[in-house]
Amino acid sequence: MTRAVCPGSFDPPTLGHLDIIGRTAGLFDELTVAVLVNPDKHGMFSIDERLDLLRDTTSGWPNVSVDAFQGLLVDYCRDNDIAVIVKGIRAVSDFDYELQMAQMNKGLTGVDTFFLPTNPEFSFLSSSLIKQIAQYGGDVSHLLPDGVNAAVLPAD
Repeated sequence: MTRAVCPGSFDPPTLGHLDIIGRTAGLFDELTVAVLVNPDKHGMFSIDERLDLLRDTTSGWPNVSVDAFQGLLVDYCRDNDIAVIVKGIRAVSDFDYELQMAQMNKGLTGVDTFFLPTNPEFSFLSSSLIKQIAQYGGDVSHLLPDGVNAAVLPAD
């Protein structure tokens, strides 16, 4: 059985994330979507909220689970018998950074990294950009799953 992980902050989860998750779910027996816990960062959503949003939006893929981790991703992979890290790549700048990380991870523990190019429809999309637009009242509904969009909308 081949297990893979799609790591990230997912603050918030976007349609770009779901594109990578869905395509990856079709390639591996089990896929874990792993939310990085960074105690120094305060996001739009708490870790528990992100986990709930991801569980809701990935429920259509029976081989996808959602978890959180703190520390090194390769340690998480070792502890959970995960052989492959999958990273979505939007642009060359993503690749430059992720390649260094992939080579370090391989050297540390032997975990391989697969790069999956993003769907061009979502190549400009980032959670940071979504948060900034939403903060100023911009419409991001076409970039988010419905449940996530509802959570992003300001309370009346």
